[in-house]
Amino acid sequence: MPGLPPMVAPPAERVDDPLTASDAANAVGTVLEEVLDERLRHSRAVDPVFARELADRLAALTARGGKRLRTAFAHCGWLAAGGSGDATAVLRTGAALELLQACALIHDDVMDGSVQRRGAPALHVDLARRHWAAGMHGSSESFGTSAAVLTGDLALAWADDLLAETALGTPHGTRLHGEWRAMRTEMVAGQYRDLHAQAARSSGVDEALTIATLKSALYTVARPLALGAVLAGADGDALDALRAAGRCAGLAFQLRDDLLGAFGDPTLTGKPADDDLRSRKLTYLLAVAVRLADAADDHLSAAALAPDADPKSDRAVRQVRSALVRTGARDLVEAKIGELTDMSLAHFDRCGARPAVRHEFAALVGRATGAVPRGDGEVA
Repeated sequence: MPGLPPMVAPPAERVDDPLTASDAANAVGTVLEEVLDERLRHSRAVDPVFARELADRLAALTARGGKRLRTAFAHCGWLAAGGSGDATAVLRTGAALELLQACALIHDDVMDGSVQRRGAPALHVDLARRHWAAGMHGSSESFGTSAAVLTGDLALAWADDLLAETALGTPHGTRLHGEWRAMRTEMVAGQYRDLHAQAARSSGVDEALTIATLKSALYTVARPLALGAVLAGADGDALDALRAAGRCAGLAFQLRDDLLGAFGDPTLTGKPADDDLRSRKLTYLLAVAVRLADAADDHLSAAALAPDADPKSDRAVRQVRSALVRTGARDLVEAKIGELTDMSLAHFDRCGARPAVRHEFAALVGRATGAVPRGDGEVA
């Protein structure tokens, strides 16, 4: 049919090792640029208005990028399983992960009502402003929300297409797609549990850990490691070790993100530091603080953290922050990050990776969790 792209896109320029995982995080930008150019050409052939107002915005958000951690972990998993030579399939898988991340961020911002992302207005906010500036009929907010949902759907479609095209070009495609399919379902399950917990005003530690595992730990580290490893033909004990390492590192990453969500500098994180507090999002940090306040009969902290509290004012947000510190929750979460990091490195050592790859994984985990790497693949 005229205007449709081929089922299998032309391969990106061959990329031969040596690439470190950090190099891969940078190299995926080139692959993404090629993929996005092809998708945008197709979008313009379908409809110029859709292309200009949605597809172009999606491409800009994706290209603006983040830390590209998922790509880096996928490449690290590939190296750990003995991958070498042409890294194109790993980088294309990384590009699919970056597109999936764009979908997750767009939808997450809509659900959370966030106004900023990566140092710029969140997509639904930008689209609402465009609606208002153009003098169109109807609610600008409703338009922005609906258009952003469609843009997130488009990101998911592009991600799925790219992963399928990559899988068709590798002998490990069936297993690659199996990991991808499981990851997508886990991500949606985690997002729903997050919404459910907020609606129910939950405060349980176990529930907070379940959400963090589904929504972040598996999706950010464990599945990307496995995606890379299966591209190198890994199975059995090595793959189990990588998944366990990724689960621990991913939880530590999410706990760090929880701390940044409460205490971070918006100029560094690119998003407001109080969104989670104002919405009383169930995080491990919050759940631990509630438990500690109850155990210590700290009524002041318990009141600030209570399910029926409404921390919308700046003063109320400051009270929540004080409670997170006063109860000892902040320090406990910092300690938990260190514990999970140590467990992650111990699991990774079981996969049989070369010392250089173990060191690289430790550096990546340190970058993701805020822990400080030290010699021989250890993290302080």
